[in-house]
Amino acid sequence: MLHKVSIAGLTMDPASNTPIIILKSEEDEQAIPIWIGLLEATSIASALQSIKYERPMTHDLFKNFTDMLDISIAKVEVCDLKDNTFYARIYFVSKGKNFDMDARPSDAIALALRYDAPIFVDDSVMKKSKMSEGEMEVMDTSEEGKKWADYLENLNPEDFGKFKV
Repeated sequence: MLHKVSIAGLTMDPASNTPIIILKSEEDEQAIPIWIGLLEATSIASALQSIKYERPMTHDLFKNFTDMLDISIAKVEVCDLKDNTFYARIYFVSKGKNFDMDARPSDAIALALRYDAPIFVDDSVMKKSKMSEGEMEVMDTSEEGKKWADYLENLNPEDFGKFKV
């Protein structure tokens, strides 16, 4: 089963200065944080804020190319979560045939925004990313690991409001 999600926000991980995109389920408002690259975060933020650059950035260039070939995106799907790595698929529509491709979630989301395509998260990903009381197991017992475990355990949805979208 697929769950439609929206982008609840972009924020920065204070410990690593890595951007995080927060997806929120439209059904139950479960938040799914995905750590992404800085360039992809910039691309997502510029699409959310309708910022146009003088020269096309990578995701804009890809859209321009697919527009010329009359190819569009029907949807993107965050389809798997393995070893703390999220996986996504982009579903394309063209006159000749429909097809899908593997992608990083950050690239898939950046493209979905440019095509006004819906973003979905597979049920298995929702379950794997949802942690309930007592499920957390600290693998790294160093001081740094304990610091991270405390930080993640105490995260609230309000903590992701740094950058409003």
